[in-house]
Amino acid sequence: MSQISGQRRLAADVLGCGVNRVWFNPEKLTEIQQAISREDIRNLIQDGAIAAHQKRGNSRGRARAQMAKRSYGHCKGPGRRKGAAGSRTNSKDRWIQRIRAQRRVLRELRETGDIDRSVYRKFYRRAAGGQFRTVSHMKAQIEIWREQ
Repeated sequence: MSQISGQRRLAADVLGCGVNRVWFNPEKLTEIQQAISREDIRNLIQDGAIAAHQKRGNSRGRARAQMAKRSYGHCKGPGRRKGAAGSRTNSKDRWIQRIRAQRRVLRELRETGDIDRSVYRKFYRRAAGGQFRTVSHMKAQIEIWREQ
């Protein structure tokens, strides 16, 4: 059997891969040996006598297993945490949590009759504008407004 390293190099160039990824069909080695031009190599690729092995990638199996564990709360203990509590939660999620709590309290105050509709609307808009840090801050502001 004669050397086919030249054909391997040409095939790698035509396929756009490295020489180690070039695969030759063992049954068609005689045809491959006779191929001396790029056109011959292209025809052999078309026929399926020459192909490129798939690129080897990094397995995500372990990563998927770890993600599955984290989805139900494992591997999330204090020893795993690096950032501050504020940096681990999205600022938008924090805002949603805060505004929902404030709106819930405002709704309860309106339904119990502690504040009327116009006051509810005034404080609702203030909450939407981010004027209150917490629910207790909002309640304190309502008390200050009542005293006036």
